[in-house]
Amino acid sequence: MFRLDAAKRAQTRLLDRVHARLSARVRPATAFVGQPEPRAVGSYARGRQLTAGNLLFAGHLVEAPGAILWDIPPPDDIFLEELHGFHWLDDMASVGDPVTRKTAQAWLFEWITRYGNGSGPGWTAELAGRRVIRWLHHAFFVLGGSTPEQSRAFFRSIAQQTIFLNRRWHSACPGLPRFEALTGLISAGLSLQGMEAQADPAIKALGQECERQINEGGGVSTRNPEELMEVCTLLIWARDALQETARAPEPAHIHAIAKIVPTLRALRHCDGGLARFHGGGRGMEGRLDTALAAAGVKAQVPQNLVMGFARLSAGRTSLIIDAAPPPTGMSSINAHASTLAFELTSGRRPLVVNCGSGSAFGEDWRRAGRATPSHSTLCLDGYSSARLGDTTRVGSIKRELLDDAPRNVPVEISRATDGIRFEGGHDGYSRTHGLTHARILELTFDGRGVVGEDLLVALNSNGKAQFDKKMEDSRLSGIPFDIRFHLHPEVDTAIDMNGTAVSMALRSGEIWVFRYAGRCNLSLEASVYLEKGRLRPRATKQVVLTGRAMEYATRVRWSLAKAQDTAIAVRDLAEDDAMLLN
Repeated sequence: MFRLDAAKRAQTRLLDRVHARLSARVRPATAFVGQPEPRAVGSYARGRQLTAGNLLFAGHLVEAPGAILWDIPPPDDIFLEELHGFHWLDDMASVGDPVTRKTAQAWLFEWITRYGNGSGPGWTAELAGRRVIRWLHHAFFVLGGSTPEQSRAFFRSIAQQTIFLNRRWHSACPGLPRFEALTGLISAGLSLQGMEAQADPAIKALGQECERQINEGGGVSTRNPEELMEVCTLLIWARDALQETARAPEPAHIHAIAKIVPTLRALRHCDGGLARFHGGGRGMEGRLDTALAAAGVKAQVPQNLVMGFARLSAGRTSLIIDAAPPPTGMSSINAHASTLAFELTSGRRPLVVNCGSGSAFGEDWRRAGRATPSHSTLCLDGYSSARLGDTTRVGSIKRELLDDAPRNVPVEISRATDGIRFEGGHDGYSRTHGLTHARILELTFDGRGVVGEDLLVALNSNGKAQFDKKMEDSRLSGIPFDIRFHLHPEVDTAIDMNGTAVSMALRSGEIWVFRYAGRCNLSLEASVYLEKGRLRPRATKQVVLTGRAMEYATRVRWSLAKAQDTAIAVRDLAEDDAMLLN
C-alpha cells in the first residue's frame, strides 16, 4: 500500500513538473478583460510586520529586513508552501502604501524570474490556484508603477499558471485545495484576454465538485468549520465573478452556497467567531460575517445537528458541541479526538474553549492539539477517544490519519424544565476499557447557566468484563479520568469557596462560577491556547476534575453559571487585544 502511494505521489510530481514546463511555452495573456475586484482582505498589522521584515509563516519568525523571500532558507515544508501560496499578498495589499507596494512587487517579480519557467516547489494545483487568486485580486496593487517589461512578465506568468491549472486542477486534494484550484482557474479565464476558453470547463467542474463534496446538510467531510467558511467564500467569489461577466453559475454551485450558509450560522458563536474543531480556528476577524452577508441567503439556523455539531443558544450565550464520530480516511488528516467536547461563549467573550490546532507551531504542537486532553471533555486513563494511525502525504507534508475512533455516537436534543438539554454518548473507550462516556448538558433559557453531567458506564457483559480486567490491572485502585474545561486566555480565574469552586471573570465584567458534585478533586492547571498568527502558544488555564472509576457506573455533576450579582445585560466596552507577534 505504501509503495503504491509513493509511486502515485511520484507520478503526480512528475506530471506537475511536465505540465509546468509545457505551460511556460504558451502564448501569454496581454491584458485584463475588466478590472479585477480585490475580494480578499488581509491583516493590516501583519502586512506592516511583513514590510518591516518580520516574516511569520507556519509558526516560524524570521527577522530579515530588506530580504527577498526566496533567499530565506525554509525551516520546513509548511513554511515553503505558505510562501509560494502568496496568501501574504492579502496582508500587504491591506496596507497599500508605497513602501509596502515596492516590497510586494520585488517579491512577486523575483518569483517570476526564478520560478516562472515551471521550476520550484510552487507548481502544484493547490498552490497555483491560491497564487492566481491573489495575483488577480491584487493585480492593480502590484502593477501600479511597474515597468512595461514587468507588466508583460506578470501577464505571461499568470497565463502560464492558468494553463497549468486547466491541465492539473484534478490533481489537487479534494476539499479546500480543489476549490481553490478551480476558483483560480475560473477567475483567470474570466479576467484575462486570451484565456476565455479556460473558463467553461472549470465552471462545469466546479458544479460537479459542489455536488460531490458538499453534503445535503451543507457540510464537508473534514468537519472543519473554518475550512467550510473558506470553501463558501471561494464559491461566493466565483459566483460573483461569473455574474459580473453575465455568465451563469452551475445550479449545483448556487445550491451549495444555499446549503452551506445555515450550517455556518449554526457554527458561529455569539462573538462572531467559529467553533474551533478538527483543525479549524475562529477565522479572521470579520471574514465569516462578510461571507454570510455576501451570500445573500436568509435561511435560519437549523435546529438539529449540523455537520455533526450541536448548538445550544439562549440569551447571549452559545454552546457548541462535537456530537458525531470524527472524520475518517483522508478526511481525518487534520481531525481531532474531540467527541463530546464543547465550547461556550458569553456575548463577545469566549469562556470555555478547546486548545485548537497546533499546526502553526510545529509537528509536536500539532499532535498535542489533536489529542483528547486538549479539548473540553472527559479523558479516560490518559487515552484519547481516537488514536493517530497511518501516515500519508499531502503534497510534500506528512500527515497522520485518525484511527480507532468512536463509531457509535447517539445524540438527543430536547427541551428541559427550564432550558435546552443535550444528551450524547460515545464508545471510544469501550474497546480499551469497556466504558461508554455519556454527557448531558442543559443550558437555561436565559443563558445564565449550564448544568453538566459526565458518566462512565459499562453497558453490557463484554464491557463489564473488560472493565474488570482493567480494575485487576490497577490492583483495584480504579481507572483514572480527567474532565477538562480549557479557558480562554482573557479569562481571569481563582479557586473559591475553600477549593470547591472556581470564579471566572471576563473582560466584559461578567463573573461565572464553576461548581461540581461527585467523588473527584478540583484543580486549576496551566493550559495553552493555540492561535494562528502568533509566534508561540498563548498561556491560559484549565479547570480539571480528577477522579477514578471504581464501579460499572460513575457520575460527576458540575455547573457553570453567572454569579447572582452579574447583570442580565452587560455593556461590553473593553477593547480586544491587538494581534501581536508574541
